[in-house]
Amino acid sequence: MSEEQPKKTDHRSRPTSEAFKAFIAKGWAPRPTDLPVRAEAAPYAAARRDAVSAAFPGERIVVPAGGLKVRSNDTDYIFRPHSAFAHLTGLGADREPDSVLVLEPKDGGGHEAILYFRPRAGRDTEEFYSDARYGELWVGVRPSLEEIEAELALAVRHLDELPEAIKKDLGDLVVRIVRGADAELTEVLDEARRQSAERELEADQALDAELLQMLSELRLTKDEWEVAQMRLACVATAEGFEAVVRSLPDAVGKGRGERWVEGQFGLVARHSGNGVGYESIVAAGDHACTLHWIRNDGDIKDGDLLLVDAGVEVDSLYTADVTRTMPVNGRFTEAQRKVYQAVLDAQEAGMAAVKPGNSFKDVHDAAIKVIAERLAEWGLLPVDAETSLGEEGGYHRRWMVHGTSHHLGIDVHDCAQARREQYMEAELKPGMILTVEPGLYFKADDELVPDELRGVGVRIEDDVLVTADGFENLSAALPRTPDDVEQWMSSLLS
Repeated sequence: MSEEQPKKTDHRSRPTSEAFKAFIAKGWAPRPTDLPVRAEAAPYAAARRDAVSAAFPGERIVVPAGGLKVRSNDTDYIFRPHSAFAHLTGLGADREPDSVLVLEPKDGGGHEAILYFRPRAGRDTEEFYSDARYGELWVGVRPSLEEIEAELALAVRHLDELPEAIKKDLGDLVVRIVRGADAELTEVLDEARRQSAERELEADQALDAELLQMLSELRLTKDEWEVAQMRLACVATAEGFEAVVRSLPDAVGKGRGERWVEGQFGLVARHSGNGVGYESIVAAGDHACTLHWIRNDGDIKDGDLLLVDAGVEVDSLYTADVTRTMPVNGRFTEAQRKVYQAVLDAQEAGMAAVKPGNSFKDVHDAAIKVIAERLAEWGLLPVDAETSLGEEGGYHRRWMVHGTSHHLGIDVHDCAQARREQYMEAELKPGMILTVEPGLYFKADDELVPDELRGVGVRIEDDVLVTADGFENLSAALPRTPDDVEQWMSSLLS
């Protein structure tokens, strides 16, 4: 038998007298009566919901935003809604914890979209002044049901009505939920399923997996509003990289310069958008050879290369994902320029493969071919480039083990639950947005490369939109050629 867990002690001091309760409920100015204008995203979100409705006729679809998550004791992480919820409602930033979108099947076909939401509490309730997680005096005012309905152009009901609504008629219709978004709600639904249907939980989990797959594939091609959001994210990201370059003298002088640079980019991201779209990689010297270096606790030294992989997430939750590798002192050494140019040539080849009719995989194949050829020219491969590129080769991947591209949008690795044939093997179509990000990484302890290359890591990454006749580089405001990088840095540092 497990030991009983001690109850959590509440150390907060809260007034409880009836006199206080009566006093705090009085003397407040009336709330504004004007309803918000309809959100710009609302009609686009409605079209996405229509696509989900068409894919699952006669079924109830449950898409939770998710809830607040504890960081430490009684402090929470900043809330971010589940991406599928944001995509289908148009709500972004930190809105709205615990909300749930339900697509309820209608008798005549189609679905009614209903948002179950926790509205603000009245000023005469204890929640108003005593609830540290949801109370208005603690965390700010929430919208009313009427305000959310006006903003999103869909039906809105109180969250208290949700449990019965999702369990209604469970024996007569299929219900699917986005698993993982709200564990407590998923368990409530699973238990109701067990009681109302003669089938194993695995069958319901398979239905849920099909829903998540469809919602992921729905995001493969972006609509015009999503493309506009990605443009905003790339503009803000360029501002962040400019701040990074300007901060380099301080980063060198203060110690733990990677942290300083991370902070400079994060400041721009938080001011110009919702924040960073993922943990920024700020990697100086040999740290650049660790692909997901997010500790960012190293010094930045004159003569180092600095690899920064970062993106601003705008309030709609769409994020850029850009990498630039920069000489800290503003000038590439001969060896650094040699590696940088090889990576740039590989990226150019990858970008040239971004066009309708080509496959997603073609982008990687074009870039990695250049990487293999350059490594062979330098005498680093035990075989020729063609052999290394064959199925029994792969020697070149020692120095670039990652793929060249991924889809990008409301998630930094967007559409991750899509089927392989809809992702890796799919044909590129206008409206898709993907990264092109080859690299070369020669670790300091790699004895198979000459001394001059050891500790040199380079990645160049841009965000490209597939167009009718090719691609558009959404992050083109940031320079890529070594000469342009040096000139750009000089203008910012002077």
